[in-house]
Amino acid sequence: MAIFEYLNRTLMRLIPCLTLAILLSCTLASAQQQNLVAGPMTGSIALRDVIVWAEVSAAVKKVSVRYWPQQEPGKALSQSWTGPLGKAYNPVKIQLRNLAPGTAYAYELLVDDKSVRKSAFQTQTLWQYRMPAPDFTFLTGSCAYFNEEGFDRPGKPYGKDSSIFLTMAKEKADFMLWLGDNWYTREVDYHSAPGLAYRAHRDRSLPVLQPFLSAMPHYAIWDDHDFGPNDASKAYIFRDESREIFKDYWPNPTFGQDGKGIYTQFSFSDVDFFLLDGRYFSSGSRMPDSTGGQPNPEKKMYGDAQMEWLRNALLQSNARFKVIATGSQALNIYSRWDSFHHFPVEYHAFMNWLEEVDVPGIVFLTGDRHHSEVIRFNRPGNYPLYDITNSPLTSGEAAPSGEEVNSPIRVPGTLVVTQNYSRIKVFGPKEDRKMAVEFVNGKGKVLGKFEVSANDLKK
Repeated sequence: MAIFEYLNRTLMRLIPCLTLAILLSCTLASAQQQNLVAGPMTGSIALRDVIVWAEVSAAVKKVSVRYWPQQEPGKALSQSWTGPLGKAYNPVKIQLRNLAPGTAYAYELLVDDKSVRKSAFQTQTLWQYRMPAPDFTFLTGSCAYFNEEGFDRPGKPYGKDSSIFLTMAKEKADFMLWLGDNWYTREVDYHSAPGLAYRAHRDRSLPVLQPFLSAMPHYAIWDDHDFGPNDASKAYIFRDESREIFKDYWPNPTFGQDGKGIYTQFSFSDVDFFLLDGRYFSSGSRMPDSTGGQPNPEKKMYGDAQMEWLRNALLQSNARFKVIATGSQALNIYSRWDSFHHFPVEYHAFMNWLEEVDVPGIVFLTGDRHHSEVIRFNRPGNYPLYDITNSPLTSGEAAPSGEEVNSPIRVPGTLVVTQNYSRIKVFGPKEDRKMAVEFVNGKGKVLGKFEVSANDLKK
């Protein structure tokens, strides 16, 4: 009995110490998690390198990524962030180099040498001259409005159910391509650079986004609302500051040329993606299409330098599909809203150039319109061009109006007027590669379909 009484007294003395130790451990773990604001997220996934993005709190002193082939944990390596920390907002991008192509990697994000989040990625396959081009699937969408009480539009909340991102996180996709309006600046945001940075920081940190950010690599372009105010153009006085924020929050491979714009390009399997910037160089939609009865030569959406790059990049590409991604619709001649055709000199110059050169496989991916649809633009003596529009992810929806209601160039069965994203699969043998598009709602239900063969996109 004496022994049991002794053990009991000893245990009672130890319980407070054990409780304190557990509380301290939980507190430290919680503090480490709080120091991770958002992410991790991968992007610019190539054959031998990848970019890992995250945002950490101002208290953090060190950020690094520890990574290893999933089948060989003993070969772990580490790469540290070498840029500044301790600022109000601290997005970081760490590039992992000299990876093995076609290999699955596991990694963990370390904050002040403590592991706070684990994830995985797979490098692209070296298939050229060795095997058929791999099939793959990617997601795309635009217009993600996240409500913030006190700063939203009065009345009914404009942002809808954000759980669509939880559905998207469950997709077995190879990457996500954001098509602009990836967050919405408000009046309190776009009158200063700190305001722009706040919106990117706040919306990126939302818990509902984190599983999706970690689920697959991400690429992005912007449109007016994540560039600045509604219909913002090159006149926006914070366009350079906005560009820096975009660079901080997206792991694209490059951002424009000569320190201007955010256009870039990447490849996945046998598809090349050309990501355009329709805002930084844009004259703005409010400039008249014509002056003195003639097309207005001053009204341009992309600018001379970007269009020269695009033409040369398309000529250089040998990809089966050449996907041109831009925030506003490209081919919808019935639209009274932002659309490439409202910039007639630039539009017709590009369309005429496409008639003169042999560039097969062009498909447009666009956003902005708050509904989804596929536009078919017929060209006598040449293959048709398709404009696949996907919108909105979470913002309010808007049905076509006016001439667009019964648009003769809309592919039947593709109009979707509710929150949705696109699931796009590229598949099939070399002789018959196809691109299949599905518009999917937040519950995973397919609302519209479209398919095109690379063989149909040739002169």
